[in-house]
Amino acid sequence: MEDSVRNVVIIGAGCSGLTAALYTARANLCPLVLQGHEPGGQLSLTTLVENFPGFPEGIQGPELVDNIRKQAEKFGAIVEMKHLVSADLSKRPFVLRIGADEVRTRTLIIASGASARWLGLPSEQALIGHGVSSCATCDGFFFSGKEIAVIGGGDSAMEEALFLTRFATKVTLIHRRDQFRASKIMLDRARKHEKIHFLTDTVIEDVLDVEKKEVTALKLRNLKTGKAWDLPVSAMFLGIGHIPNAKMFEGQLDMDAEGYLKTTNWVHTRVPGVFASGDVMDRRYRQAITAAGTGCMAALEVEKFLEEHGQ
Repeated sequence: MEDSVRNVVIIGAGCSGLTAALYTARANLCPLVLQGHEPGGQLSLTTLVENFPGFPEGIQGPELVDNIRKQAEKFGAIVEMKHLVSADLSKRPFVLRIGADEVRTRTLIIASGASARWLGLPSEQALIGHGVSSCATCDGFFFSGKEIAVIGGGDSAMEEALFLTRFATKVTLIHRRDQFRASKIMLDRARKHEKIHFLTDTVIEDVLDVEKKEVTALKLRNLKTGKAWDLPVSAMFLGIGHIPNAKMFEGQLDMDAEGYLKTTNWVHTRVPGVFASGDVMDRRYRQAITAAGTGCMAALEVEKFLEEHGQ
């Protein structure tokens, strides 16, 4: 890579990073976008996206991301299949280690997203987008009139279960313990809902049916009795949280207890010239449209920062 100092480097090529790339590219800042280990982010694991404005018939998640990437590249964004190894934000320009290369940049947008926590079963991974999902808001509608399962014991699992009662005839909430991390108010709300049924001390051993390319049942086992059985469901939603991809900035940027980047004025980190957008800083909404929105904000802040500090 060339030794010159870049105006902006964007970490992440999901909805947020690519929107930031589009805006900074149109401002002639020639952004460098690093795709990292999960090109396309959460959207690359989604099939039909029906809640992104402008697509009345819906659009496939990977296609939506690909469209934004092409749009950004059309205006001069450079997207590379590389990932950040380390960053030194104490120097100006900032120094980024990308593989064996070193890149220096005046500004940095961190849009590295958050990875959903999965159970790690091969059958689960094979059925992501075919009945296995980590986003009730995104995919709940597709299972109207069906019986579905939600996995987890925290507030996010309760929220997913309650939201899914709008569509499902029955929601079975499965948790490996008999104690819940969820707040009392959320747990009480879920317990009182007539459509939500609880299965505690229970683990998922397999997701059926990979051969049919759809979820038909879950193989379950009770940890206390050892009893194993199949639970017929049409979908499995994971409500066991997300892991923000921000570990490489530990000690340099402020984070909350779960590792999400803390920002002020929406996208500013504590280091001037470093901005964060999308799911790496948004633990509340986690939608494609909000990720794109904060990507836009970060890009506009980069333009402003470079104008004020001399490009």
